[in-house]
Amino acid sequence: MTESTEMSKLSGPAAVEEACREGSATDVADAVVQARQITREYGQGDACVHALAGIDLDLGRGAYTAIMGPSGSGKSTLMHILAGLDRPTAGHVWIDGAEITSLKERALTQLRRDKIGFIFQTFSLLPTLNAEENIMLPLTIAGRKGDVGWVKQLIATVGLGDRLDHKPSELSGGQQQRVAVARALASRPAVLFADEPTGNLDSRTGEEVLDLLRHSCDDLGQTIVMVTHDAHAATYADRIVFLKDGRIAHDCGRLGRDDVYDVIKSLEGSP
Repeated sequence: MTESTEMSKLSGPAAVEEACREGSATDVADAVVQARQITREYGQGDACVHALAGIDLDLGRGAYTAIMGPSGSGKSTLMHILAGLDRPTAGHVWIDGAEITSLKERALTQLRRDKIGFIFQTFSLLPTLNAEENIMLPLTIAGRKGDVGWVKQLIATVGLGDRLDHKPSELSGGQQQRVAVARALASRPAVLFADEPTGNLDSRTGEEVLDLLRHSCDDLGQTIVMVTHDAHAATYADRIVFLKDGRIAHDCGRLGRDDVYDVIKSLEGSP
């Protein structure tokens, strides 16, 4: 991370209170993702679990947002609903102006293909394809050639120019995740969802991937939504949304690692 980025981070209890003051990060003029009154329930009767309980959220275009919370807070459920991988029990979600919660499955699949990129901690590369083929896979499935100049820029950005003919088994974990990042960005999605993108990486390689995501936001204008339990990973985000019991507990600007730990501890210790 750059020195200016480090200097801009907040620290100390007063800074956390300032960053997490109500409304500090919710003035989003150009929201690429919007959610209104999202609830998600699993089961019925006494066995019913309320995973989300009325979430309202706007995620700005070109911004890098982290979603955090204690185990069971609903952060993964929220990401799956925002990305159209799950449907809410009630409420509405818009992606780049398109309301997705009422779409039929075929139309939703097409929207995900055209508007959304995904990165998972398991890389999810096809072992029989080389790096270049994996990067191009979403475009191939869609029957599109894509922007050749854009794909070349991505390959240069992720530093894989000399590894394009290598299959996943011939690449390191970090290189595989770089392929996954390039694949997710190849179609120029409106929003990129990252689910624990450094979960299977060592600290040095994880840092490289986080730098790459930060670069894609700053220099390529990519909107990123990252679910993470890693306080250090969250420091790369412009905004951190903390959940507890299916609700937004804090909506913060940029925080330092110790401050993220403090907020998580407060959530884990509060009733």
